[in-house]
Amino acid sequence: MCESKHSKISSFDQNGVGEVGSGLFGLPFTQEESEVVIFPIPWEVTVSYNAGTAEGPAAVRDASPQLDLFDPELPNAWHLGIHMPVVPEDWAQESQRLREKTEAYIEWLETGSKGDSSVHDATIEEVNRIGEALLQWSKKETLALLNQNKLVGVLGGDHSTPLGFMHALAEKHEEYGILQIDAHADLRDAYEGFTYSHASIMFNALKIPQVKKLIQVGIRDLCQAEAELVDQSNGRITTFYDSKIKTKMYEGNSWRKQCKKIIAQLPQKVYISFDIDGLDPKLCPGTGTPVPGGFEFEEAVYLIKALVRSGREIIGFDLCEVAPGDTEWNGNVGARLLYKLCNWMAVSQKRLEASL
Repeated sequence: MCESKHSKISSFDQNGVGEVGSGLFGLPFTQEESEVVIFPIPWEVTVSYNAGTAEGPAAVRDASPQLDLFDPELPNAWHLGIHMPVVPEDWAQESQRLREKTEAYIEWLETGSKGDSSVHDATIEEVNRIGEALLQWSKKETLALLNQNKLVGVLGGDHSTPLGFMHALAEKHEEYGILQIDAHADLRDAYEGFTYSHASIMFNALKIPQVKKLIQVGIRDLCQAEAELVDQSNGRITTFYDSKIKTKMYEGNSWRKQCKKIIAQLPQKVYISFDIDGLDPKLCPGTGTPVPGGFEFEEAVYLIKALVRSGREIIGFDLCEVAPGDTEWNGNVGARLLYKLCNWMAVSQKRLEASL
């Protein structure tokens, strides 16, 4: 541990009031002093329902200092150091600029696609081109962090944002599985013409050869083509639908037993892709595409802890689709979930010890 970090740990008052405008979770650590780096991507160009997720990284950051850092299972977790760089304003502005174009295009689709399509064809081409640039930028930046031995998580933005990080992880690991917690399957092929649509993230992830398994949990909204893709995947995709999970719970099959079956499908190395709409929408009412049903907060955290206690390694994660909405509640819940993901990833990689 470097001298500056040791000094900050000694002088930091974890029981004090979190200061607005301080670092993520009110922590004082620089990127160099932190073992965990949260990479923010303020992007939501292809969202097809409610907007606002591009403001998710800032909303989570702003809500995070009021979170109490003590965790009875992980008493000194904050000693790890968690840092989030400044939200990149250039990508936020580009998202806003392109979003104005895609809104017009999506409205044109929803009203019957009448008239000249040339303007909209140009929009699709531009969005796809810049989406590729975003992928390459985020891959380069997150790979650099991995090469510095950082534990990395992506904070979106819409659910298209972590694809570059998934590619970066593919350069560091021969194979890994994805645990997707989500209301939606996100298996559409270039939804609405957008190669990097938020609804296509898992379709695109499956193009990465190192991704050996995709385990989807909590799915409750998908189209027939997505269901057929699951059925035709020869076991590469396994989907645990929300309705079936709940039915088993109502009939006496515990969440513990179901988590064991979910985890048994995963390889040793696991990437967690957490769309916050996988939670009950009362916990994330501002999210882009809310769907009735979903998990309670502690149900989701239990699955993450059970994954770690199975001996599997969390090699990275994303948390996406947090939108501030009309209340700080969305950022509040997002910050608490982010803290759990950071800490249990560290436990899985033997950088933090759990007491229970």
